[in-house]
Amino acid sequence: MDLSYLEHFVAVADAGSMTLAARRLHVSQPTLSRQIRVLERSLGVQLFDRIGRRIVLAADGRELLARSRRLLTEAESFRERAAALGGGKGGILRVGATPQFLEASMPQVLALYQRQHPDVEIRLVEDGAGPLIRGVEQGDLHLAIGALRFIESLDSALLYPLRVLAVMSRQHRLASRRTLAVSDVLRDVLLMLAPGFQTRQLFEDACQGARSEPRVLLESRSPQSLIALAAAGHGIAIVPSVVALNRSGIAVAGLVRNGRPLGMWARVVWDPRRHFPLYGERFVRVLVDYTWRSYPGHRLRLTREVRRPTEASAVPVDSGRVVQLT
Repeated sequence: MDLSYLEHFVAVADAGSMTLAARRLHVSQPTLSRQIRVLERSLGVQLFDRIGRRIVLAADGRELLARSRRLLTEAESFRERAAALGGGKGGILRVGATPQFLEASMPQVLALYQRQHPDVEIRLVEDGAGPLIRGVEQGDLHLAIGALRFIESLDSALLYPLRVLAVMSRQHRLASRRTLAVSDVLRDVLLMLAPGFQTRQLFEDACQGARSEPRVLLESRSPQSLIALAAAGHGIAIVPSVVALNRSGIAVAGLVRNGRPLGMWARVVWDPRRHFPLYGERFVRVLVDYTWRSYPGHRLRLTREVRRPTEASAVPVDSGRVVQLT
């Protein structure tokens, strides 16, 4: 079987549209449609249902989609391993990260890494914590970076602390406070990140048991939009400490829960059950070294108050041994 047919099947399933998938694959729509029909005939199943001008995954298509992803991942791992055995230095590294890290630190990390490994092609994916974890587990990503929860089946390395912040105008009644309890901000109109971001989940977990429900003016994937509205007096923005803050027109307070800073440590995660190329290990080392010296929000004392987790984190190094970071 030609694996490109499976790649195109997965692309159409992800795009939900033959036209959009063809555009992403840089092929014509008739060519892509013909390849899907050939694949269906060769497999003897119907992968998609045609409903009017729309296509949706058929029952057999849903069954085969996950298997197709695994086959493609294994094929790429096979090629990467063969290149490593043959002494090749190049390859593809798929890295997912949250928007805040991509904005604040990824340009510097990429510059450091690509000076040392110019033959490695980096492919970046932007998303929230949940989809990034799933991307690593499904083999779509080699690495994911962000405020990601600890998962026993995945290896990880701690990177930097992240604090949940309350941002408001300097005229706000709470503007003079350095720290605020979650219950303090629930009395105000809130500006929140969209569901799926770990900062949002941390805040919602801290709200459990509160007597009042949050009054949310806006949910957004853009922290800067929330901060702009807060600066203009339209509420309190709940954002992570990794965002860029222009302190001239705003007041910033760190949120606490039960007297402790509300936050967590960001980490980079990978799946030890899958082939992890040597150049991926070196990317982790560059990333850890960089965030040891500098990280988003490192100038904010409120961020440094978040305690480091107690579990050990394993970082692969070039020699093949493992260094424990605690």
